Amino acid sequence: MRRFTAILPGRLVLALGLLAVASPAALCQLNSNTATVSLSATLPESLTVAATPSAVSFNLVAGGTATGSAPVAITTTWVMQASRSTVTVTGYFSSATAALTSGGTSPVNIPTSEVFGQVTTGAPTTYTAFTQSPTGNGLGVSGASLVLFQQAISGTNRASNRTDNLNLQINLASQPQLPAGSYTGTLNLQAQAL
Repeated sequence: MRRFTAILPGRLVLALGLLAVASPAALCQLNSNTATVSLSATLPESLTVAATPSAVSFNLVAGGTATGSAPVAITTTWVMQASRSTVTVTGYFSSATAALTSGGTSPVNIPTSEVFGQVTTGAPTTYTAFTQSPTGNGLGVSGASLVLFQQAISGTNRASNRTDNLNLQINLASQPQLPAGSYTGTLNLQAQAL
């Protein structure tokens, strides 16, 4: 029995050596086929306008000029296709004869010719009346609009944004006999990409 146990370690070493030499061939790697996945991604165009604050008040002056309580910060954000060349923001009222009105059965109106806007970083750098008519961009209402800025679009700003402050005034020099009262109106702000 001793002889058998003495031979066993020698044979075990020999068997392990043979396995070590045979293992690489027995354990060759096996690769599968190649599966493919088609990827598709879409980044849609977008164009948004936000305005803060959403309300501006005026302490009107008979025959004089009143400045709005705060400038309106207009933030325009866009993601454009390569074919776009310009983003334009226009402010407009729904009627040239009634930018603001007293309402009621016999309304008294403040026309757009007495409402002025200024955007020092945009198109009207001085106070200008909202009396423009829509041009090629088609935004706004005839005699009740004002282009606030135009931004050229190129490869470096196809996805971008900008914030511009719109200062507002109401000048009643043309209407010195405006009756005392409360007048309300809505200024619309809209962007367009061409």
